[in-house]
Amino acid sequence: MRRGSPAGSHAGSHAGSHAVFLLPGALAFLAVVIVPFLMNTAVGFTDWQGVGRPEWSGLDNYRELAHDSAFWASFRHSLFMVVAMAAIPTALGLVLAAALFDYIGKHFGSKIAAVLRACFYLPQVLPVAVAGIVWSWILAPDGGTLNALLKAIGLGAWQQDWLGDPDLALYTVMAVLVWVQLGFPLVVFMAGLGRIDPHLHEAAELDGAGWWRRFRHVTLPQLRPETYVVLTWCTIAALKVFGAVYVLTKGGPGGATDVPSYFSFTTFFEKTQVGYGAAVSTVLTVIILALAVLGLKLQNRAEDI
Repeated sequence: MRRGSPAGSHAGSHAGSHAVFLLPGALAFLAVVIVPFLMNTAVGFTDWQGVGRPEWSGLDNYRELAHDSAFWASFRHSLFMVVAMAAIPTALGLVLAAALFDYIGKHFGSKIAAVLRACFYLPQVLPVAVAGIVWSWILAPDGGTLNALLKAIGLGAWQQDWLGDPDLALYTVMAVLVWVQLGFPLVVFMAGLGRIDPHLHEAAELDGAGWWRRFRHVTLPQLRPETYVVLTWCTIAALKVFGAVYVLTKGGPGGATDVPSYFSFTTFFEKTQVGYGAAVSTVLTVIILALAVLGLKLQNRAEDI
């Protein structure tokens, strides 16, 4: 027993020393995330215009939210954003990663594949404001690059007010977001492809399996953990997307591209309905947390298989 005591105390001292290094991050998380979230949740139960003393209103904001057609319209638009930022980039990123890894890398060298991967990832490192301003120039109805190109190649009849037409604006923003988001799944999937045992592909090839069959029966099952990570991360990014909508359309025209985060912003700052805006952001935060927990559980289950 005496011999075991110093070892136990030594391990305890190591655990305590490690906790010291975690303390600054924990305090920062508490101050930047937990406390503002609790304050925002509390404000959501009040009727407040941002000045003066908040008046307790209980669940009135949430009852109003349940019947607010503008909020539900913005939430439906966020489902389109999930398609643009999660579903399409995941599918395209998987195919492009396989093409870069299996074909470009093997036939043209890993350096060429790395350069192309960096080119696809470049929109991820661009500031959202910069990317949005550039795309607003490209998509401008008068003098925009896209309309000028269509006119130059004899397709002038296809010229549109891409961001000003209520029937086109949402799909145009979706296309821009696909361009922005594509690089992240591509990089993650290429990293996942690098960890797959090449003997699995060699064995399948010896059995006569072509590229598609190897991709379907070997690559896809092996990339299941990465797929859950990408889908979870990109879905959360889609639900809280704000910058691109703010720069490109400001939720317009006529609310055609409004999303919950921008709806909360305008309610909070422009309409000065601070309590109601806080309720909107609280609901959105709870939805995002639920999806994050679900994604982590699916990822852990995939890793255990």
